[in-house]
Amino acid sequence: MDIIANIFAYDFLTNAFIASILSGITCGIVGSYIVTRRIVFLSSGITHASFGGLGIALYAGINPILGALSFAALSSVGIEFASRRGHIREDSVVGIIWSLGMAIGALFMSLRPGYATDLTSYLFGNILLVTPTDNLWLGIITVALIVGAVIWLRKLMYITFDEEYAKSQGINTTLVAYIMTVVIAVVIVLSIKIMGIILLLSLITIPTVIANDITKDFRLITPLSAIIAVIGNIAGFILSYEYDVPTGSCIIFILVVMLIGIKLLTLRRSRV
Repeated sequence: MDIIANIFAYDFLTNAFIASILSGITCGIVGSYIVTRRIVFLSSGITHASFGGLGIALYAGINPILGALSFAALSSVGIEFASRRGHIREDSVVGIIWSLGMAIGALFMSLRPGYATDLTSYLFGNILLVTPTDNLWLGIITVALIVGAVIWLRKLMYITFDEEYAKSQGINTTLVAYIMTVVIAVVIVLSIKIMGIILLLSLITIPTVIANDITKDFRLITPLSAIIAVIGNIAGFILSYEYDVPTGSCIIFILVVMLIGIKLLTLRRSRV
């Protein structure tokens, strides 16, 4: 209880704690779609491509999150368009966009005068840098995702498991694919401060993998992934506060331990 009291005694710790909850919900919901659709590599490409926008924004002296968001959104649409209309395999497009984004980011970072001291916080995350404005935007996307999941979950299930059937039901699968890639890009960029570009993919994928071991019902996997991600975020945040170690690393450690525990339980049940 002393830890919780200390967290809410300081504004920057309170902001970080709220961000842990919000990012857990958003990454959990989006992660269930990503893992089920088997587009983890695409998401990783968008994540790393956003580094190009960060580099350009920091060089130009503008908000780096806006730069990353613009670059990530354009990259997500570009990947989807090239894979559907450009007659290029999706994994090849992702690899190209991934490397291009990282190259552009590295180029503009090198052109900045002085040493880029803020680079590490974007690559590996620094949850203590989260501001009330960051939480506001995270809160907006969280509410939008929850409402969207409640209203359109059934249609997303059709698209995820049988795209041809979804088309036969009059669902514009192409439009949904474009919308979801942009949503993924927004969630990724808004969560960069929490986990960083390098570590963020684990927060998107591991909770859903754990949830999928617990249940095969997609209607339960989505909320369960969000709950697991929030638990991992809060536990990791408290652990990092207690021992003064990076939050992102603690979150991954907690999630991996949870995954191993669930795997051992499921293996034990299958043998009984």
